[in-house]
Amino acid sequence: MNSLDRSLYESVNRFARNTSFAHGFMSAYAVYGGLVILGLLGFWAFLRARKVGALQSARVVWVGAATLIALGLNQPIIHFFGRPRPYNSIPGMEVLIARANDFSFPSDHGTVAGAMIVGLLLVDRKVGIFAAVFGLFLGFARVYVGAHYPGDIVAGLIWAGLFVAVTLPLATKLLSRPAEYLLHTGFAPVISSGGRRAI
Repeated sequence: MNSLDRSLYESVNRFARNTSFAHGFMSAYAVYGGLVILGLLGFWAFLRARKVGALQSARVVWVGAATLIALGLNQPIIHFFGRPRPYNSIPGMEVLIARANDFSFPSDHGTVAGAMIVGLLLVDRKVGIFAAVFGLFLGFARVYVGAHYPGDIVAGLIWAGLFVAVTLPLATKLLSRPAEYLLHTGFAPVISSGGRRAI
């Protein structure tokens, strides 16, 4: 697996060397652009959820919360595996962003992307499809700029996606009563465009 991971990384790195015209865009997207887009897609899903009802809004909020929880949980996982960044293990690689001093596996960006992709697909398929496109491209961009092996991205996508998929049903049950309560408070217009309607 490590040899395949390294081979794929080196292939993408060679592609990056030959596409210098894209370096600026890919670097910006890999560092913050992709995360911003995923965040905006989450906000779009929330706006769409308000038209459905309070519980749907709460489910979208949980997707965002679960993404942050997954990102926090990823830190001890990263240190447990302790996999060095590829540019620290393979000499002469093209690296387009600032070199980090932390470990590589699973990718934080891949974790965020996996949680948002699966979560949004489960709560709003239309928005989720956009999240899948931009999230997977974020994963590619992280390899393109030299920051991660492909396996780092795949691991983050899978484990965070599973985390959201497993916790969302439980969160839906737990959030149903608070969502109903909020419909009878001043927060009703925030979580439901129908105001004080049933969830």
